[in-house]
Amino acid sequence: MTSGPAVVGAKRLEELGVPRRTIWRRCEPGGAWRMLLPGVVLLGNGEPSEEQRIEAGLLHAREGSMLTGVPALRRYGLRKLPDFGDVHVLVPAGRAIASTGFVQVERTRRLPVPRIRAGVPTAPVPRAVIDAARRTSDLDPIVAMMAEAVQERHCLPRALAVEIDERSRFDPRLLRPLAPILGGAHSVAEADAWSLWARSGLPAFRWNVKFFDAAGRFVAKPDGWCDEVGFAWEVDSRGYHSGGDHFRATLARNARYAAAGIVVLQTLPSRIRTEPDAVLNELKAAFRSAQRRPRPDVHIG
Repeated sequence: MTSGPAVVGAKRLEELGVPRRTIWRRCEPGGAWRMLLPGVVLLGNGEPSEEQRIEAGLLHAREGSMLTGVPALRRYGLRKLPDFGDVHVLVPAGRAIASTGFVQVERTRRLPVPRIRAGVPTAPVPRAVIDAARRTSDLDPIVAMMAEAVQERHCLPRALAVEIDERSRFDPRLLRPLAPILGGAHSVAEADAWSLWARSGLPAFRWNVKFFDAAGRFVAKPDGWCDEVGFAWEVDSRGYHSGGDHFRATLARNARYAAAGIVVLQTLPSRIRTEPDAVLNELKAAFRSAQRRPRPDVHIG
């Protein structure tokens, strides 16, 4: 599983004929080996890699354990993750193993069936996301992590909801960041927009849906779309849309909106937090403007 020096249990070394006193001597400061965790030895004296730390954590937790949380999600390729450096492992509820060093051990009666990722037994994505979220105090990283897991098709929003429901007695606060994800938000900025819309009293919005004109030509995929009146809301980052190909794509999109007769409101993500009341007034005003004219002949595809 790892490259570089092997990670081995001390008992296994004894079984292979290495005397206990030799193991301890080689793990002394300045020695050839390192004791990473109680009874877990790195056959080298450098800093362990992430893979070596994971292997050590699973050796410490013993057979039947599995990786979860942030290190598990990295193995699935997720990038928008909270800053959590420990190795987080799940073990059966009856196992008497404590957290130590860089390993966080969680005993659970709901031990999922693991997936093997690069040779490591790993919790399924929904469980790993919620396990990571429960150890994260800031809601923004939780929203970003949930949104990436759903947008990159690692899991369905409903699977996250089931995990939260199973564990809600421990942390009901996780329902708050999940709500916009269930509604279709794909980012922290869109989640902020979803929350502001929820305060607005306006008719239902759809999030990240494509719509087309009467001839079937693609018009746009706005962040928010009110199909009742044909009104689009774009939460546009200045940095993303101001240069190069992104700028040209934004101009082309706005031209399609104009040609289709769509009223569109463009809002900087930062203003949703710094000027929520002003943005809310603009949202309502733009909706009323869309409401006053005949609905354009467009449809969701």
